[in-house]
Amino acid sequence: MIRVVVADDQQLIRAGFRSLLESEPDLDVVAEAGTGRDAVAAVTRLRPDVVLMDIRMPDGDGLWATEQIVRDADLRDTRIVVVTTFELDEYVARAIHAGASGFLVKDTEPTELIRAVRVVAAGEGLLSPSVTRRLLARMASGQTEPRDDSALIALTEREKEVLGLVGRGLTNAEIGQRLFLSPLTAKTHVSRIMGKLAARDRVQLVIAAYEAGLVAPGR
Repeated sequence: MIRVVVADDQQLIRAGFRSLLESEPDLDVVAEAGTGRDAVAAVTRLRPDVVLMDIRMPDGDGLWATEQIVRDADLRDTRIVVVTTFELDEYVARAIHAGASGFLVKDTEPTELIRAVRVVAAGEGLLSPSVTRRLLARMASGQTEPRDDSALIALTEREKEVLGLVGRGLTNAEIGQRLFLSPLTAKTHVSRIMGKLAARDRVQLVIAAYEAGLVAPGR
């Protein structure tokens, strides 16, 4: 069972998400929150698998709440999907840097929202395709805060090669085919890279690959 907290300042939105998610046998909404502070308190108390986090909320917005949750070592297994009506670069970049594992707009199809919860619960990352393209282009052009690349020194040449392929959106199986490795070996490389870069999921690796110049838009 995947345990979910829904954080949104609109009760109607929360009720809609709850109804949608709980129609699935493997999803359980364990709490709702209408403010950023309440969201942090609920997550700290319940330690859910996934949080659906609105950005614009009173008493600490969703970006602030995301930062508080990510900083708490006891909540390292909780994944956050930012869900908002505002598909703006500033929000996307801040949400990902804050540690969100996904970013979706509220007009996303219901099936996609459900899939997003399952994907991030499994440790993967998820962004709307249009958001991904703009975000990565923005980061590659140096329009976001610079990353401390010192951690990349710890990567082997093979790991940098794998990181570049993750940055292009390849799955473990596709990376294995490209580098003549088994999917399990590719997965092992990805896991080691995540550990060395202290990345929570593949979204963080994609960002790292672009910010390190290992891949550029259009390549």
